[in-house]
Amino acid sequence: MSVVACIARTALVEPTPRFPAHVIARFASRALWDELALDPKPGLVTLHDAGAHDDMDARTFVRSLFALRRHFAKLAAAGASAAPFDTLRALGTAAEADMLAATGGVNTHRGAIFAVGMLCAAVGSLAARTTAFTDEAIRRTLRDRWGDALAAHTRVNHASHGGIVARRHGAGGARAEAAAGFPSVFEIALPVLRAARTGNACVRIQRVRALLALLAHVDDTNVLHRGGAVGLAFVQRRAAEVAAARDVIAQCAEMHCELVARRLSPGGSADLLAAALFVDAVQGATG
Repeated sequence: MSVVACIARTALVEPTPRFPAHVIARFASRALWDELALDPKPGLVTLHDAGAHDDMDARTFVRSLFALRRHFAKLAAAGASAAPFDTLRALGTAAEADMLAATGGVNTHRGAIFAVGMLCAAVGSLAARTTAFTDEAIRRTLRDRWGDALAAHTRVNHASHGGIVARRHGAGGARAEAAAGFPSVFEIALPVLRAARTGNACVRIQRVRALLALLAHVDDTNVLHRGGAVGLAFVQRRAAEVAAARDVIAQCAEMHCELVARRLSPGGSADLLAAALFVDAVQGATG
């Protein structure tokens, strides 16, 4: 079925006047911006350098951000409309097409479109039912509404780098994360982010610590693609060491140089950080 046909099957509605789709999309776009603006960020693109990449920089990401905002609104509205997974997937495909058009064919946000897009749909669904955006409510919505389709989607023979690497190394990848209710977001990144906030750490350190926790625990398919199992082991070990260091910012900056030298870019973890920042923001906005 075509993208247009899938989308046309479901009449999209606003989640709620209090928390409409465009507001959910604003939080999604802001989460992607906050992920881009975070520095240091080992191996990844920031506002200051291109990390381990030679095909993209901050300007590429900003062009992508502008292209994606309206798509996140559509995904939130689809969630509010109890749209099937085929509709969400079609909306994601349309978002990817606009991203690639805006970036000249560079994949800046494919993983974030999937992760943040599914969370937009879940938040839209909860908003339509005036249900609080708790961790459990978001995860339950993902499982109850789209869990079976997501689980089936993980078995599709994807030709992407992430899909190929996930099969080769036995890593789950983004689709397995979604099917499981994003454990890396809700059980790793968000608890670390909240603990750092409770400890009065500044916003920058909160986010750096959340990213380091992801780097230490996630089998990042982007890292596996570039560096194999050896590269992944190096990233996970160094992230754990940096997280335990007294001067986490300085050590994280040093790790950034190490990953750039090895051409390792943990883009999957960056996508999960953006997803965690999105959830944290919508929860903060609604108390």
